[in-house]
Amino acid sequence: APGLAKASFGELCRESKLREDILLEIKAVSKSNGLHGFETVRAIYVENEPFSDENGLVTPTFKLKRQQLRDRYESEIANLYAKFPPVASKL
Repeated sequence: APGLAKASFGELCRESKLREDILLEIKAVSKSNGLHGFETVRAIYVENEPFSDENGLVTPTFKLKRQQLRDRYESEIANLYAKFPPVASKL
């Protein structure tokens, strides 16, 4: 997209072209490693703020604080799942 060379990191993270490119790379790596469709990531959210002790998302020893992460990204996670209907079981 035009003007991305001068875009801030936050603007780049919100850019749909970046997400598309990342997903294409994930799909290529998944396919080359023989993963099935259900094993491959189908949607991503790109965060512009690193996880840190200061923002309360990791401990001082860099362990994830799962509940805080779940609370903070609840709406983003719901939006990612909402983009795709549940896959019917083949069983």
